[in-house]
Amino acid sequence: MEKSPYESIEQLINHIGKVLLGKDETIRLAVTALLAQGHLLIEDAPGVGKTSLAKAIAMSLNCDYTRLQCTPDMLPSDILGTSVFLPNSGEFDFRKGPIFTNILLADEINRTTPRTQSALLEAMCEAQVSIDGKTRELPQPFFVLATQNPHEFEGTYPLPENQLDRFMLRIEIGYPSLDVEKEVLISHRVSEPVNSIQAVLDREQLVRIQKDVRQVNVDEGIHDYILDIVHASRDHEELMLGVSTRGAITMIHAVQAYAFIQGRDYVIPDDVKTLAIPVFAHRVLVGGIIRESHRQRASDIIEQILASTTVPV
Repeated sequence: MEKSPYESIEQLINHIGKVLLGKDETIRLAVTALLAQGHLLIEDAPGVGKTSLAKAIAMSLNCDYTRLQCTPDMLPSDILGTSVFLPNSGEFDFRKGPIFTNILLADEINRTTPRTQSALLEAMCEAQVSIDGKTRELPQPFFVLATQNPHEFEGTYPLPENQLDRFMLRIEIGYPSLDVEKEVLISHRVSEPVNSIQAVLDREQLVRIQKDVRQVNVDEGIHDYILDIVHASRDHEELMLGVSTRGAITMIHAVQAYAFIQGRDYVIPDDVKTLAIPVFAHRVLVGGIIRESHRQRASDIIEQILASTTVPV
């Protein structure tokens, strides 16, 4: 008997949970971005499982997967590809770069320069790239997982606002509890658990589920609730930049996916509350010179806005 889409996603979440122990809600947020056809930025301290989470998602899907270790000397052509002249034919032959994949892991994305970071903009927004005057479609599904360390600034290039806006969710992992951390140590004694992961969904199944997600009902009251939060961010005295219209649209798609993961075909206000910080906090700009020092303040302001916004009944 074939599994339902809900059962398939629950199996996917449980599968990833064997690698990232004790972080069920973090995994659900990551899968939310995948199902909503968005992209995911995982931001946290070194060694808490950012790359393991990204790799576990990729290996749980029977899709093409490419990992990029971003470095300061990486060029846009290292991501997009380049044309090579063939002397025998007298013609140029385009050699596809690693971006022509289904799952792209950009590890330590803030280690590469803004010029190279920008190579991902068109791909993340439109699932296509323009090279040598020609537009090339990317395979579907197309999902970018990027990781970065927010606490180490030597040799890093902070992502600009327009790049951050392309990520549907920015999530953190955090340190595990003592009991869970002991389990992690035991599970890593012999080998890396992530290397033994088997795929539980294939490309066609994932695309079908992504289409099902877009059918989740969003009541008009939910639309108004989201817009109230968005407009409050634009009027907040501490914010130089509020949530964009793209941010509001992104929230709609994100809450549809999150409701689907919970086994519902409709969105409730609690879905918006759960996703408000992961979806909105990286889209606002707190006033001040050093942007990194205001990361937590942005989350606090979103919390304040949620607390003062009327929840639809």
